[in-house]
Amino acid sequence: MTDLVPSVSIAALILKRDAMVERIRQAHTLLGEANELAEGLFGDECRGHRLGLVNHRSRRDFSSEAGLNEMIREVDGRAWSYLLRESGLKTFMDAEAREKWFKAINKNDVPPLTQQNIEATFSALYESRGEMFERGVIAIYCSFSWDYKTNSPVKFGKRLVLRRIVDTGAYPTVSHRGSNELDDLTRVLSVLDGKPEPDYRHGTYQRMIEARWPRESKDIELDYFSVRGFKNGNGHLTFSRQDLVDRMNAILAKHYPGALLGPGRDRMGVRG
Repeated sequence: MTDLVPSVSIAALILKRDAMVERIRQAHTLLGEANELAEGLFGDECRGHRLGLVNHRSRRDFSSEAGLNEMIREVDGRAWSYLLRESGLKTFMDAEAREKWFKAINKNDVPPLTQQNIEATFSALYESRGEMFERGVIAIYCSFSWDYKTNSPVKFGKRLVLRRIVDTGAYPTVSHRGSNELDDLTRVLSVLDGKPEPDYRHGTYQRMIEARWPRESKDIELDYFSVRGFKNGNGHLTFSRQDLVDRMNAILAKHYPGALLGPGRDRMGVRG
């Protein structure tokens, strides 16, 4: 387990989780006893109106059995989220895998936090990290527009045309959707470069906003590429590391054999 999540003591985390669950169960028992006392004291006026803590989202009474189970699942959901972040595996996840995890955690649809469940879950994630990462590269490749000749339909070229990177209007600003796509691209390039995933709090959108792009300058230089914005909402992206672009293309070639030709050669008359 120390190999899967090296920065976390799994045994200590499980002990703390179990201690929290035990206290939640004790509180549930005390609330049940308080309800029985209230019914004995107030009779019919209290019947059907159980005392208890109420979840602000579901309005579920935690003095009920269903409420107790929900609170325990919420504890487990937060623990799974913490483990995922500390493991570093989120860096290798494509958008599909991330969304699946986040939906499960937000709905508290997670297995109990036990040694066996942690080992099974993170072993499976660790084994599939390469597949998830490559799936993310393909998803990024498919997300960019192929309507322009600078976007090669068979590989990542030196330049890409970005659609809807700028929200046009009286005060043009950065598109959230476009910046999210650039964040995905930056994440992939960072992994290929052996660098940690950039902090989302200082991602592409925030950096562009701070630079007042594109109002004060049509061009912005980011970690692995530069972007030029245009009044029609589109943009041009120019890669600054051809070696990393070649590695992305090698992943595409692995999944689509024969789609990419050798170095210096062209296909379908399109040049990167």
